[in-house]
Amino acid sequence: MLFYDSIYSKLALPPKHRFPICKYEQLKSYIEAMGLGQYIKPVNNKASVQQLIRCHSETYIHAFCTGTMSQTDIKRMGFPWSEQLVERTLTSVGASIESAKYALRHGFSANLAGGYHHAFADRATGFCIFNDLAIAACELIDTELVDSVLILDCDVHQGDGTAAILQSRRDVITCSIHCEQNFPRFKETSDYDFALPSGTQDSEYLTTLKQALDLCVRVHQPDIILYNAGADIFHKDELGHFDISLQGVLEREQIILDYCYQHQLPLMCALGGGYQRNTDSLVTVHQQLFNALASSHFLTE
Repeated sequence: MLFYDSIYSKLALPPKHRFPICKYEQLKSYIEAMGLGQYIKPVNNKASVQQLIRCHSETYIHAFCTGTMSQTDIKRMGFPWSEQLVERTLTSVGASIESAKYALRHGFSANLAGGYHHAFADRATGFCIFNDLAIAACELIDTELVDSVLILDCDVHQGDGTAAILQSRRDVITCSIHCEQNFPRFKETSDYDFALPSGTQDSEYLTTLKQALDLCVRVHQPDIILYNAGADIFHKDELGHFDISLQGVLEREQIILDYCYQHQLPLMCALGGGYQRNTDSLVTVHQQLFNALASSHFLTE
């Protein structure tokens, strides 16, 4: 099941703003054109304060939701504050929680937004406000649906907020495969960090992915994987610094889908970063997850 809400693309942003807000509607249209429209499900529940405080401070939650953040905090967030932004954020985080629970029951699910891995417990940064995958992981564990969760972060940027929020939890394993010479300048410490150099190409990247995934699963035996499918590993991404081809992106998705199916591991996906100004090209990179899904065992059975 693929969770989507029209509010994903309805955020009013200043001209030439860096965040590609229109990509979500374009991606939904592509999925429908593939014949997978029947798998798109509306988001039924926004994230609640009770869910947010599993990973974020009440003071920060209140400041964001009421529009009382400082100008410094708003600048670091990367978005102008608005009631629409609050609605969009709570809807998207709620979708990741719903999606994780659906994947646990049925094997696979995805949120067509999400992947807000730069959000810290007490602050927003890098277009990330509340850390949806950390919240979803803690929700699954704290409500006793699972014993352990692996967050597999394949965005080109390190999941610093995720690492910081979950550093004291042994039941959520954090694994980040990212570019060492990229944002954030100061890295946090995940349970597993695979920092690859600028210019990394398909072969080295995919070998590292296979080794990281197999290591984390063999050692920790997670009950579910929450996967941040960042599109910014692609070689044309303007904030990426890797040299990964479109075929390499497709193979990344195939590796993860096949591994989870073969090991009977529920998989939830969130669509992380991607910063090409050409949104048609950017959406093509995100499409690779759904191209891989269309031929995977998750849909063919």
